[in-house]
Amino acid sequence: MIFEGLPTTPRSEELVDKAFSRAARAGRAKHGHDAQESMLRTAGNVLSDNLENVVVSWPDFGFDVEPFYYELADAIVDVDRLRQALSQVMWASRQIEDLRDEYTTKIRNSDVDTARKHRKQAFARMADVMDQIEDDLRYIGDSRDQLKVLPDIRPDEPAIVIAGYPNVGKSSFVNRVTRASNEIAEYPFTTKGVQIGHFERNHVRYQIVDTPGLLDRPADERNSIERQAVSALEHLADVVVFMLDPSGDCGYPLEVQLELREEVRELFGDAVPFLTVANKHDRFEAVRAESVDATMSVTNDENVEQVLDMAVEAAAFDPGLPTRGGDE
Repeated sequence: MIFEGLPTTPRSEELVDKAFSRAARAGRAKHGHDAQESMLRTAGNVLSDNLENVVVSWPDFGFDVEPFYYELADAIVDVDRLRQALSQVMWASRQIEDLRDEYTTKIRNSDVDTARKHRKQAFARMADVMDQIEDDLRYIGDSRDQLKVLPDIRPDEPAIVIAGYPNVGKSSFVNRVTRASNEIAEYPFTTKGVQIGHFERNHVRYQIVDTPGLLDRPADERNSIERQAVSALEHLADVVVFMLDPSGDCGYPLEVQLELREEVRELFGDAVPFLTVANKHDRFEAVRAESVDATMSVTNDENVEQVLDMAVEAAAFDPGLPTRGGDE
């Protein structure tokens, strides 16, 4: 996952202590001008290199981050604020490099006592630069802690998104078609785990994703973060399978389920194929033909594979075509 390997972000005070401690050790090994210059260059290099590493460890949100993960990230943190913080940290890295070079020249062109004063002045100015980005480093660190736990969903693999009210059989369906390959991951803003399964057809790996708390209730019951997370799913889905329980055993009348179905269908629009599947068909006589594309019973293992084949066919994934990220 794109954010999983981000290193821990150091705090400003932590970096300053590290830089000046190493500088002191470097200075003890030399004398005169060499000691002052060695201290200055050591501190400057430690600060500038560590700050640059903070920035380059992040993907470029303008080029490297798929729309799905961009919107998910923006639902959790303020991506514009994060990009601004990263820009400020890179600015600080360059400022400290300039201070290092400026005061190296001053030290070389002065007597030893003045050289010591120049080095101390350089340290004070470097510390001032670090103070200016204290909040930026903290924001980057907090963002890293939140984003690194996002589920490992791969936008370059075809995805079947499962929707429908709770207790209609979505989890049972995911478990059934993926066997033991499914996993539970958590969005930082949901209380229930996102269920992600995988299966293969014609040497292509498909993802099947059930998102409790996002596509299992009307939009007016979602908060702003959840609504943006749903928007991110629009970039992910190759096909949406909306599951109904016409028996009503799930606790929601069929009419209410159909209302949610129309809302979800409108959300994804015409660009994403949409299938309606009635589960528990052993528990009801029939539903109107125009209401569903297929029926099945996960419990009795009836028509489950047929439904999965329909979803694969509707996804119409061609591994020879560019990924969604490449189209945008």
